Amino acid sequence: MDGIVAPQNMRRAASQGPKPYGVRVSLPPGDPFRKIMGAEWHRTHWFATVAERDAELAEMSRRHEYSRIGDRPALVFEKVENLAASRGL
Repeated sequence: MDGIVAPQNMRRAASQGPKPYGVRVSLPPGDPFRKIMGAEWHRTHWFATVAERDAELAEMSRRHEYSRIGDRPALVFEKVENLAASRGL
């Protein structure tokens, strides 16, 4: 299980193949959380296909039903690609 305490809580089964397509999540300049997390904080989520990545990016960056009017996610989302893995180098 590689460090997963409660595998039933995973949204989907973990795949074993390469995951060359990613979404880098970071904080925008001037965000107060940068003082807590550090100016260089980021997290990268990796996916096996472009379609998986794009679907998850849309989900991450959407306005959720519990958001207040005018609220938007206060994160920066950037598509990234591991060229060596995606091209089989």
